[in-house]
Amino acid sequence: MDMQTALRDLGVTDDILTPAEKEQLDRDGFLPLEGVLSAEEVSAITERLAELTAAEGDRAGLEVHQEKGTDRLADLVNKDPLFEVCFSHPRVLAAMHHVLGDFRLSSLNSRAALPGQGHQALHADFGHPVEPGAYQVCNSIWLLDDFTPENGATRVVPGSHRRGTLPTDEMPDPAAPHPNQLQLLGRAGTVIIFNSHLWHGGTQNQTQHPRRALHSYFTHRTLPQQLDQQTYLRLNTYTRLTPAQHFILDVTA
Repeated sequence: MDMQTALRDLGVTDDILTPAEKEQLDRDGFLPLEGVLSAEEVSAITERLAELTAAEGDRAGLEVHQEKGTDRLADLVNKDPLFEVCFSHPRVLAAMHHVLGDFRLSSLNSRAALPGQGHQALHADFGHPVEPGAYQVCNSIWLLDDFTPENGATRVVPGSHRRGTLPTDEMPDPAAPHPNQLQLLGRAGTVIIFNSHLWHGGTQNQTQHPRRALHSYFTHRTLPQQLDQQTYLRLNTYTRLTPAQHFILDVTA
């Protein structure tokens, strides 16, 4: 199995992203893909996340990260077949291949910003700037609620993945607003691809309800994963997945 074979087997074709979509991803550092999940899929996923959050209690998210003011879950690859779409959807994989070339899943987590919480400083998901085109990490936000200006939608600085700097290099306070920032707004069921070198951060949820999302995060194939999939993968998970999915996770029997 190789990258091209895995992508082909998972339905990725050369024209699955339009030239305009690729241009937007290159220029702005993000690309919304509307209607990836149906309303029924969104409902099933949010119900399962609620069950997992209740079952895991104060251990929820420990495999990767816990964050004050949010509900987090991690290692979702192993926790329900519902989540397979997050590392198998052809349009999402095409976008990852466009940004990273050879890649693998780094982690699959969820994050729900709780009422009155969720604000983050602007940051990039890599320790140092890289040259344009030499990108190492790319993320996807799977909107499980409508992302609105009020409920903590992620903010980004368009084009900042090409600046060759980090927010801390230019901003006295990366938690403050940036003059060029915008929020990534969209309907539940949308997936927003964003180059993880893009300056980004959650905003405060000013509503009375959690703002829920999944994050399938990918890295260049030569780099460590945020969660070592080989170490964590359960036998029943491996058995139900296809060889192409094994390749995207970079796991072997």
